[in-house]
Formats: sequence, structure tokens, C-alpha cells
Amino acid sequence: MLTHFLRDKKASVAPFLALAIVPIMGFTGAAVDYSRASSVRTAMQGALDSTGLMLSKDAASLSADAMTAKMNGYFNALFNSPEANNVSVSYQFSAPQQGSFSLKLTGTASVNTVFTNLLGLSQINFSATSEILWGMKRLEIALVLDNTGSMANGGKIVELKKAVLKLLETLQKAGKNPDDVKVAIIPFDTTVRVDQDHKSAAAWVDFDNQWEKNTWIGCLEDRTQNNDVSDTPPNPGSNTTSYPATQCSNNGALVKMRPLTNDWQALKLTTEAMNPNGNTNITIGLVWGWHALTPSLPFTEASSSQPDLDKVIILLTDGKNTQNRWTTSPTAIDARTQKACDNIKAANIRIYTVRVIDGNADLLRNCATKPDMFYDVDQASELNGVFSSIAQNLANLRIAK
Repeated sequence: MLTHFLRDKKASVAPFLALAIVPIMGFTGAAVDYSRASSVRTAMQGALDSTGLMLSKDAASLSADAMTAKMNGYFNALFNSPEANNVSVSYQFSAPQQGSFSLKLTGTASVNTVFTNLLGLSQINFSATSEILWGMKRLEIALVLDNTGSMANGGKIVELKKAVLKLLETLQKAGKNPDDVKVAIIPFDTTVRVDQDHKSAAAWVDFDNQWEKNTWIGCLEDRTQNNDVSDTPPNPGSNTTSYPATQCSNNGALVKMRPLTNDWQALKLTTEAMNPNGNTNITIGLVWGWHALTPSLPFTEASSSQPDLDKVIILLTDGKNTQNRWTTSPTAIDARTQKACDNIKAANIRIYTVRVIDGNADLLRNCATKPDMFYDVDQASELNGVFSSIAQNLANLRIAK
């Protein structure tokens, strides 16, 4: 009978279908079970990412016990999946190099199977990881801000002050320690202005005569080329490296530069005192922003270069170059500006540039360290958003994996 059955060609599919139904159902059920496990794992991944971001705010200052307690508290509040069994979360915290940190969270769990249990697989185990990398490098920032007459138009100077004050507030909160963030403010037109006390104390200020020295109130013009685009320290007795004194326009409307400081109130006062007047010389503003970020004269408040220290210039202007010490040719002055930009970037200082409505977009785009560090603003009211974006870029917290 068995031999006859096996040789019978009629209805031969039905026996094979009967024999195959068990594995077919098993594989279909396995797909359902693995889909359930994948859904739970996705929920775990989201909870790990959020937990890591919240922990990173205080990770560097927490003890191991405090870190574990906070991690479990955050994760348990975020991960709510009744199907998950044997849930476990662990962390690894490290500082791979000075000024940078890594926090890796690993979660494991299992899901009981329904269909694949028939095939002998009672549970599906899975894991998820989230790695948060962030830099809490110290920051030295020079805000090089156009204070020329055109900034009075269209509410530009008003919006600039609002944006700078908001930026200062963000930077003040970003620092864990008082010296983590320092800011310099460099207002410019065709000149820059220092405290007039330098006329008796600074050998690096060059006066043509005693009368000029007696009446001087702090304004300086470009140094002799090529020192006009360099950070070469002034050499007493050298006219090529000293800074020529000049008379301030409009009875000293230009506010004095504020060297690097973490005196946030003083920085706010300088911002609020800005008063637009005069023509545009971007070069001199950039170079003095550079001076503010290096420890040699004429400003000495900056730190020397260190692995955990970033130096940044944020340049804002609303117009084209119109006048420097030698010429009123925009093309000629642009060439000096581009040299200053190139030299600053070669010194490992990052440059953000912001064009407000008017100005040489190509020059400012080329001046920025990267194309996405150039901002082209069509309305003054957009400045607050731009400065907020830059502030977030400087605080470079991110999810790595």
C-alpha cells in the first residue's frame, strides 16, 4: 500500500503542502515575533538617545552612583514597553581628549515569543546603544561689529544689539566655569578705538606730534602694510609695527573696544553703547578681532593656543568697504580684507561672517571658514536667529550613534 501511494501521481501536491504547513506557519509566526521585538528595540533606542542627551548636561560632574541613579530615573520614565523583559541599562563615560567627552549607553532586553515558541525559541534577545559626543572646550570669541553710519538704517543697529545681548546670555550659560567662555567686542568704522589712557602708557601707539597726542581720544587707523593684515606684535620704536593714532570722527561716536573678558555686565554695556557713524573698513575690525584672541600686545587677555580652547571671530557688516588709511577704492580695500581673512584662518581661528542686507557677499563668503559659516541676512529682524544658530554651533553637543 505504501509503495502504491508513493507511486501514485494523482493529487501529489496535497501531501507536500500538508508536510510544509508547519514550517510555513513557523516562518510567518517568526516574522510577527521579530517585528514585535524590533518595535520594542526602536522604543528602547529612542529612550537611550533622550537619556544620554539629558545626562550629558551634568555627566562630567556626577559620581558613579549619581550617574547610575539619574540614568535609571530618566530611562524608566521614557521607556514604557510592557512586552520587554529582563531590561538592563549600563553606561560608559570617558574623556577621550582634553575638552571632549563621550557617554555610551547600552540597553538589553528580551521579548517572549508567541509563534516561534512552537519551534523551540521562547524569547528574542536584543540590545541597543547610544553614544553622545560633545565638546565643552573653552571659548574665546571676538565679535567684530560694523558700527558705520548705514547701520542706523532699517533698525539694523537696534536688531544687532538685541542679537548680541541674546548671544551673550547664551554664552554665559554655556560655561561650566567662569573662565570657560570669554568675549571681546570690536566695534569698527574706518578706525577702531581704545582707551585714551594708552597715550601715556602704550609705546605701540604712534603719534605724529605732541598736539595730536594731547588731543587724542583713542582712535587708531591701519598699520603700515603688510602689518595691517597681520598679528605681528608691535615693536617699540618701529613705526611699521606701531598703530597710528588718528582723530575720531563725529567727536568720538565710535564706542571703545572691549578686550576679552567674562565680565558679562561690561560686555552688555559696550553692546548697548554702540552708535553707528562713519564709513566702512572691514580689514581693521578683523585684524583687531585677531589681536583680541592672541596673548601678545596690543591686547594681552587671550590665552595661548591649547587643545581644549577654541578661538572664534564673528564678523558682521552691512556694507562694502569704502575707506581705509590709503584709499577709497572698494576693490583695493577688499584685497586687504581678504588677506586678513586668509591670515586669520591660517592661525587656526574660525571665522563666521554675517552680511546684513548690503555688502560684498563673495568677499564675506570667502572670508568664512566654511561656506555654511556665512550668513546672508535679508532683514535686520533675522539677526537674532542667526546669532542663536551660531551659538548652537559653538555648543556642539550631538548624538554620534
